[in-house]
Amino acid sequence: MPMRSPVVFVNPDRIEERMDQPAENDLNLQLLRAYIDSANDGIFVVCDEMKFHVANQRLSHWLATPEHVLTDHCHRIPFTTFLPEVLDHNLFLRSLQETLAGTPARFDCKLAPINGAARWVEISMNRVALEIGDLVIGLVRDVGKQREVAAELERRARTDDLTGLANRSEFWGGLKRAVDQPKDVGVKSGLLYVDLDQLKLVNETCGHIAGDALLRDTAETLLSIVPQSALLGRLGGDEFGVLLESNDATDTMRIARRILRAIGTRPFRWNGATFKVSCSIGVVHISPGLSNVPDILGAADAACYVAKDKGRARIQIYTGHGLCHRRRTEMRWVERICSALSEDRFLLYHQRIVPIGADPNLGPFHEILLRLRGQNGSIIRPNIFMPAAERYNLMPAVDRWVVEQVLRSVADDIGFGHTRTGNDLEPLCFVNLSGASLNDRQFPHFLQRKIDAHGVPPERLCFEITETVAIQNLKRASHVVHQLKEQGCRFALDDFGSGMSSLSYLKSLPVDYLKIDGSLIRGIAVNSVDKSIVCAIQEIARDMGISTIAEYVENPDIHDVLSRIGVHYGQGYAIHEPCPLPSIATENGAITKEWKAHRTDMSIPVTHPFD
Repeated sequence: MPMRSPVVFVNPDRIEERMDQPAENDLNLQLLRAYIDSANDGIFVVCDEMKFHVANQRLSHWLATPEHVLTDHCHRIPFTTFLPEVLDHNLFLRSLQETLAGTPARFDCKLAPINGAARWVEISMNRVALEIGDLVIGLVRDVGKQREVAAELERRARTDDLTGLANRSEFWGGLKRAVDQPKDVGVKSGLLYVDLDQLKLVNETCGHIAGDALLRDTAETLLSIVPQSALLGRLGGDEFGVLLESNDATDTMRIARRILRAIGTRPFRWNGATFKVSCSIGVVHISPGLSNVPDILGAADAACYVAKDKGRARIQIYTGHGLCHRRRTEMRWVERICSALSEDRFLLYHQRIVPIGADPNLGPFHEILLRLRGQNGSIIRPNIFMPAAERYNLMPAVDRWVVEQVLRSVADDIGFGHTRTGNDLEPLCFVNLSGASLNDRQFPHFLQRKIDAHGVPPERLCFEITETVAIQNLKRASHVVHQLKEQGCRFALDDFGSGMSSLSYLKSLPVDYLKIDGSLIRGIAVNSVDKSIVCAIQEIARDMGISTIAEYVENPDIHDVLSRIGVHYGQGYAIHEPCPLPSIATENGAITKEWKAHRTDMSIPVTHPFD
């Protein structure tokens, strides 16, 4: 570069200093150039026509074009030459205009040089105001790796890791889009809910690795059958969904039958073991009556459960009534029960159990009953929600909630000094225990921890199990009864007499009370057979030292017959209608005072409503 003539100032002492400045400027330019060429990111300067004025080595390499070609004074190349996609081209142009207007820009686009590798980049642009006019300086950063990671994370968020199919969230979204988009008149879609029938057996027999292999095999089978336009996903452990858009009912059923046949005729082999595999399929023909995703999936799930209830390995179309409707109703209650548990919307009620005879050593008791407060404040009886809780294994959680609340209530009474001497006059709470909790090996340990935590005498608790539950698993029932009685709790056998095929099991169950089934009590005053059965139960109970409680005592005639037979206690709406649980001891104290006042004439219950 030729040396410029030095600028001469009046002060001769500064002449030498000014003569040195051109060399310093050259050095600064060389350092600046070395800096931008050593950068790991691309750097460029363009004018308002998007043409290159500067491009560092990194960017020139990415564009597979030397800088002197990009910036040739007479043939400068526009940046958009390397953005063949129309969207990227327009995005760059719009961002450049915003930058020249004073707003810095940042965006992603795809560089695609003719002779080089395409790559995703992030471009940041800022305006530089110079005397010769405004230019734009840009920074180009390779974001290919970040986009690959983001794409992989997105793929994992949308797909099931085991099978590669859409996961439940992605399937939900696809079903929602299908439901929301307008449909031509007469065009319908179908949903198949496919549930493997033998996955649990394979897992328990050969381990979960074998179970995973079965799931992958099933996914491959489904992929080979359903059309490419279908959305196929894994919805749960052994559940798959197939969304068939624009499919009429005939086509939907044809595909369902092909799936049923393909899975049912393809045995699964693992380490020498062979399993005959089948599936149950719930089918929903999507219609205006099923207009949202929860309703559609719930209907398909309900239909699939009905198919399993009918013997598995079959197809069930959702009809909206009958078994499908009942199943759907139960499944809706599952969500409500879970919400009630988390929101503490269960309520304890109680019903008095009062002595029928004049034995001064007997005192009134309480059966603890459960209610659910609905979202609108209504009180819901257990016969509405209990079937769903039992079917979907929610009873252990419900039972534990009840036990916790009862112990808390009893502990509050003790804290207020309401206990009395003499165990028979202590408030005794009868608490129902489900078959699921009876089979829960952790329940006795849970109960002991809670009793210790609340400081409640275990003699204040009497657990009720139904005769049916006890007979179904007599060994387990006997073990739990013995275990809880060792802790100090008492036991009652509920609905006794409803399954009188055998009475020998009573020898294995050291219960304290027999609650005679209400179906025998209702007709005892007019039906000699019912009376004879109750007499036999009372005689057996007396010989075994067990107290008896008659349920459904609904009028004075029933009470009089029970009194003559010698039944110890009565319970029913005529004696006391269930009501919210107050302070147990306070309530019991009021009953006891009244009972003692009338102890001289106990042929009529103390709380008799027919006086």
